[in-house]
Amino acid sequence: MHPVICVHNLSVRYGGAEAVQNVSFEVHAGDYVGVVGPNGAGKTTLVKTFLRLMEFDTGSIEILGKDIHSFSDWHKIGYLPQRASHFNPLFPATVREVVRLGLLSYKAYPRKFSGEDDGKIRQALEGLGIADLEERLVGELSGGQQQRVLLARALVSGPEILILDEPSTALDPQTKENFFELMKALNANRGITVLLITHDVGQIGRYASKMLYLDKRVIFYGTFSAFCISSDMSSYFGDHAQHLICHQHN
Repeated sequence: MHPVICVHNLSVRYGGAEAVQNVSFEVHAGDYVGVVGPNGAGKTTLVKTFLRLMEFDTGSIEILGKDIHSFSDWHKIGYLPQRASHFNPLFPATVREVVRLGLLSYKAYPRKFSGEDDGKIRQALEGLGIADLEERLVGELSGGQQQRVLLARALVSGPEILILDEPSTALDPQTKENFFELMKALNANRGITVLLITHDVGQIGRYASKMLYLDKRVIFYGTFSAFCISSDMSSYFGDHAQHLICHQHN
C-alpha cells in the first residue's frame, strides 16, 4: 500500500516549548491508526500541523504525495475536531445544514449547492443511519447523534483520509463503543484511512490496525502484534499493561 501521509523529522513549538520532537512515520492507504499518549504529548498539535492549523519548525510532511505547503486537495481530508460534540442547544441549524457545510471546500464563489450535492448529503446521512434526523435541529439531539452528524459532515465530500481528535470524549460508554465500531466499519468497508486521537489507550487495540504512541517523540509506531512482542515496550509499559493494550490475547 502506498503512503498517504509521510512525516520526516518533524518538530513543532507551541507556547515557547517544543511540543513535538523529531517525529517520523508513514501512514499507508487503508491504515487505521490510533494516536495515543499522555496529556500534553503533542497529539493534537500533530494533527493540527497536518491540517495547516499550526506551522512547524523543522522537518517535512507529505500528504497524498504532495508537500504540505503545496497541497490543495483539502476535500480529500475529513476532520472531526476536539470537543466537537458540544452544541449550543439554541444553535439554529438543522442536521442537513450542518452536513452541507462539509461540501464548501469544493465550492468556488458564489457558493451554490446543486441537486448532486443533495444526493451526497442524503447518502452520508443514510450511511450513518441518521437520515430520519435530516430536518431536526442539531441542538436537540443526543451526544451520540450529534457526533454522527459531525462525522457525516466530515464524510460528505468523500475523503480519502479521516482525522478525528478525541471524538468520544463526551460520549457514554455504550455510545463510545458504538462510535468506535462505526469507525472500524468505515475503515474496513470504504477503505478510508483513519487517524484517531484517543485517550482510551486500553481500548483502541480492539479497533485500530496500528498504534502511534506519542510522548512528544514517537515511543512506538506499528501494528498491535508488533507492540505485543516488543521487549522495548515491555520495558516501557510493563508486561501486564503492554498486553492489556495490545488486545492480542482475547
